[in-house]
Amino acid sequence: MEKITGSEALMRALQAEGVTTIFGYPGGSIMPTYDALYDYTRGPKKCFDHILVRHEQAAVHAAEGFARVSGQVGVSLVTSGPGATNTLTGVADAMLDSTPIVVIAGQVAISALGTDAFQEVDLVGLAQPISKWSYQIRHADDIAWAVSRAFYIARSGRPGPVVLDFPRNAQVEQVEWKPRKVDFVRSYVALPKLDMDAVSQAAELINQAKRPLALVGQGVELGNAQEELKALLEKADIPAGRTMLGLSALPSDHPLNVGMLGMHGNYAVNLKEQECDVLIAIGMRFSDRVTGNTKTYAKQAKVIHLDIDRSEIDKNVRTDVAVVADCKESLPALTRLVRENNHQAWRDSFKSLDQMEREKVIEPAIHPTTGPLLMGEVVNAVALQAADDAVLVTDVGQNQLFATRYFKYHHKRSICTSGGLGTMGYGMPAAIGATFGAPSRQVCCFMGDGGFQMCIEELGTIMEQQSPVKMILMNNNYLGNVRQWQDMFWQRRQSFTRMMNPDYQLIAQGYGIAYEAVTDRQQLAAAVQKMLATPGPYILECAILEDDDVLPMTPPGMNVDQMMLEV
Repeated sequence: MEKITGSEALMRALQAEGVTTIFGYPGGSIMPTYDALYDYTRGPKKCFDHILVRHEQAAVHAAEGFARVSGQVGVSLVTSGPGATNTLTGVADAMLDSTPIVVIAGQVAISALGTDAFQEVDLVGLAQPISKWSYQIRHADDIAWAVSRAFYIARSGRPGPVVLDFPRNAQVEQVEWKPRKVDFVRSYVALPKLDMDAVSQAAELINQAKRPLALVGQGVELGNAQEELKALLEKADIPAGRTMLGLSALPSDHPLNVGMLGMHGNYAVNLKEQECDVLIAIGMRFSDRVTGNTKTYAKQAKVIHLDIDRSEIDKNVRTDVAVVADCKESLPALTRLVRENNHQAWRDSFKSLDQMEREKVIEPAIHPTTGPLLMGEVVNAVALQAADDAVLVTDVGQNQLFATRYFKYHHKRSICTSGGLGTMGYGMPAAIGATFGAPSRQVCCFMGDGGFQMCIEELGTIMEQQSPVKMILMNNNYLGNVRQWQDMFWQRRQSFTRMMNPDYQLIAQGYGIAYEAVTDRQQLAAAVQKMLATPGPYILECAILEDDDVLPMTPPGMNVDQMMLEV
């Protein structure tokens, strides 16, 4: 058999997994691998695009953005020590949001492990609690098996991050190359067997329901079951709310879509969770941001929970019927057993609450007539002109909450945002990854001034790659979400939330990125049109009302139906 180095074996193993794009940052302990990568990014062996980020955390967020829009596994390549530890925030983010990525980090040679060698850190120990699998490839003989196993674990079942620690000796050792394919791991049940008795029980509850309500999560997107979801909802005439990560699982204009769930979701669907008689949770985990006070949440309803991950059943909300399976399989099985139905009266009962929210919150937010710009109107202006298949990427904070509320979703896999971990600095690198994961789609990235500065170095990546990210910087000179909570719950004691900001025009100029500032709403529509029509990257800075608040809001710890429409 042909003998090659471990680094060359890694290249071949990644190629065998269909990898096309790697986000990374080189360093001492991963240098042999980067030397092998040289030939695989140019010349006759070329099969990878390597995107040089400016910080290792960004390598992981970019891999997440790539994975979220493409449905493939994102890949990051970094060095040991601080290079590896810099990835851990992204790994935790991917774990909470079920994003399939593989992070490969250099490590000192195994002969030096435990000696406190330069840039040595126990990456496997650090990553174990926040990843699906973490493993140290101690010898080159393990590479083909470990890489195949890593990709199988990352993409199968409930997806998630895998971390591979790659000591220097394994990178330089000679190995006889033999491809491996792992599609089974003992004790790991990627696809639970569908229990038809549970499906029958769920169907019976739905058939008897007078006021059914579906809660749609990202699991539908991860399972590529968007059409199967619509078939169930339409046959049984079930209104459906979506979690933040599940927003594009059902188009915004679908007649059964009744809005976004959660603390800053839509008024009607949150209140109706406390009135429905059957609650059907599909690929969602009953986050505290969705349920509010779990002691009072949906106590009047029979709860059906469809999820691929058995550990989510009864974790936060007591379930009457659990269907543990891939929703690509469980949804059609359920649809076959439910009756065609008509719940027009129940669906009509949402309308007065929707109208109340529109009058008190939505219209003032997206169509103000006086005063400074508002975040809602900026998002709405972009949504009105963006392509139907545009991808929304957000950072974290008020920009995220306004953007997810007022953007429009017409196609699947149209949202990238940090849900479970709430990672500031996520937006810009995730948007870079999205441009590589879906190169034909428009990528609109909304950021606040705080999050923008947490990832500002990635303007260098955008400059080098000419990634066509349309960056909408909503600048209110505050850490807006924290400021809102301080105003509402801490007697307006604004402790270190006001920001002193740089001249973003000069920064854009330094990176050679097109830029425009908007301070007047009369300029807004034309500025958005110019941004979307300009090839390549663009920064549109919007001067926002400093005390613009996100509403509605369910205060933390309160019941989900104690939602505030005004402060």
